Amino acid sequence: MKNLFILAMLVLGTGAATQVKAQQPAVVISDKTGWHKIGETKVDFTKDHDEVAVIGADKFATMKFKVTDAPIDIISAEIFYESGDNQKVNLGYAIKSPGESKVIDLNGGERAIKKIVFNYKTIPNYKDKKAHVEIWGNKTNADKK
Repeated sequence: MKNLFILAMLVLGTGAATQVKAQQPAVVISDKTGWHKIGETKVDFTKDHDEVAVIGADKFATMKFKVTDAPIDIISAEIFYESGDNQKVNLGYAIKSPGESKVIDLNGGERAIKKIVFNYKTIPNYKDKKAHVEIWGNKTNADKK
């Protein structure tokens, strides 16, 4: 019985540690027409990709990346939709800080987004600052007109 208790505590402890390291999903609460922040992350010199899960009012027609604190080279983004399909977008250019990417049209107009995965390369800077990246989505509410 004691061994079972110890095993259960180890499993629960491991699960809690995993949850602490997992990134928080982006929760979008507004369904008003216009630009809304979908999510944000701080990118560093150790990883080369990031993933943002989107829940809530997750329907957007276009999206873009905004960058502050340090420049970043966003290579590509893959947008996974609630319907099960996905869209790969090759960006392949540096975004200065502060700056933003070009507007990305989502296939098929306003779509429900499940998650966004983007690949990047951090650009060395003289202060070794980490880039702060925000993902913004534009709601047209075309289906409600």
